[in-house]
Amino acid sequence: MYDFCDAVGTIKLRSISKNIAATRSSVAAAAKAAGRDPASVHVVAVSKRKPADAIEAAYAAGLTDFGENYLQEAVAKIHALAHLPLTWHFIGAIQSNKTRPIAENFHWVHTVDRGKIARRLSEQCPPGKALDVCLQVNIDADPAKAGVLPGKAVATLLNEVAHLPNLRVRGLMTILESTADPLPSYQRLAQLFSDLADRAPPSWDTLSMGMSKDYSQAIMAGATQVRIGTSIFGPREPESHSASVSRKGVSEP
Repeated sequence: MYDFCDAVGTIKLRSISKNIAATRSSVAAAAKAAGRDPASVHVVAVSKRKPADAIEAAYAAGLTDFGENYLQEAVAKIHALAHLPLTWHFIGAIQSNKTRPIAENFHWVHTVDRGKIARRLSEQCPPGKALDVCLQVNIDADPAKAGVLPGKAVATLLNEVAHLPNLRVRGLMTILESTADPLPSYQRLAQLFSDLADRAPPSWDTLSMGMSKDYSQAIMAGATQVRIGTSIFGPREPESHSASVSRKGVSEP
């Protein structure tokens, strides 16, 4: 039995494994209720503010895809866990001066909402690498959320990103307005995804939507990737408390 420590105490392998089993069962049940194959829904474990040891525990329990919001924290964990065959998803806001390390270290970027960011990611990809990206859509037109607005703006962005040589545009991502009714919002994103399919490249296959509190509704609407953190790792610490990201104590400032 191993103990895995973060800012609030000890996370045990047994509890992470149990949480993952329960999450997988719940995701499968939601998919079946929607008349879908459970294998069509992929879990991305949101590991921000969680230590590298907790991610290693989740990998031991069968997960391979991890989502991170904070670049410095994430890169430290990516390096600490380089011995594992993990797929890393960047799911945070992107600043122009951070695109190079994102392109170099991540496999997926879910939060592309500007042509400038897309161009920089493509230009800064290492030779021979293709970065999988989703376009972030502000489906509820929430002024507090990032993302391109649905309609002409997202169609224009898709056309621009689809022609960049080192990006593989996979689909759409959204984060809902905090008081939104999840199912109608997710259904609108799914309809937008369908409407854009005739102008999208063959790689167009991903709807990244749904988190711990509403992934069942997202799956009902057609999500292919759900981003789940709390249900797997437990509640996150407040942002003022930085979690240790490795046994060496590297942390996000």
